[in-house]
Amino acid sequence: MRMRRKPNLEPRLEKCAAVTVGNPEEYRGRWRESFGGFEAVHVELGCGKGRFTADVAASAPDVLLVAIERDPSALVMAMELALSRGLSNVRFILGDVNTLGEFFAPCEIGRLYLNFPDPWPKSRDAKLRLTAPNFLRRYASSLSMGGELQFKTDNTPLFDWSVEQFSAEGWELRGVTHDLHANGLVGILTGYEAKFVAQGQKINRLVAVKRESTKTLADGEVPRLRNASLCDARGYEESLETNAKKKEDRS
Repeated sequence: MRMRRKPNLEPRLEKCAAVTVGNPEEYRGRWRESFGGFEAVHVELGCGKGRFTADVAASAPDVLLVAIERDPSALVMAMELALSRGLSNVRFILGDVNTLGEFFAPCEIGRLYLNFPDPWPKSRDAKLRLTAPNFLRRYASSLSMGGELQFKTDNTPLFDWSVEQFSAEGWELRGVTHDLHANGLVGILTGYEAKFVAQGQKINRLVAVKRESTKTLADGEVPRLRNASLCDARGYEESLETNAKKKEDRS
């Protein structure tokens, strides 16, 4: 669910031109060189309001972080935050994962971040989950060999289902956990994550590494998904409740 349109959105977007990439396809294959000779390019898929984006960029000044967000009202908040913190190694794109291959050349990305995507709990919508095979192959095509995808979610059924998809698609899984912060906070938190942790909600996380066995778009047709309803420990009703809370937070 998209947040309410921000007032004066267009003028605010214009003021963020310094960190906006309006023509990302022109940098395909040359992101590092075009923006200052960074050591690597990392990409965040769905940056929301940008708390995680800004903190990650600040922690790795030698890496160019490109954040993609399809909601302009969220995007402008993320860009304003980055500018307020004086970050020079982050850029933002208004778009979504479907255009990843148009913006980045094969093997150009060193790391992908995928945090708290919509679980799409109904079986008929499984192909829309951002960890479905059709998306995993897009990611693998853009990642360098040995590159990684870091995935976090509060939805355990989605996580367990995703583990199966990663494994079937030939990824190497590391650090798989159903309770990331069991022994204290780990890593950089998103805005949602901080609220979930404060409420006692467990966070699932894994790192998926691209190997020779990992399937890409070059491997042809993806498998059909059947019986993919997220109906166990945290199923449809609870997913609706979580999404409703996210909608309130965005308002």
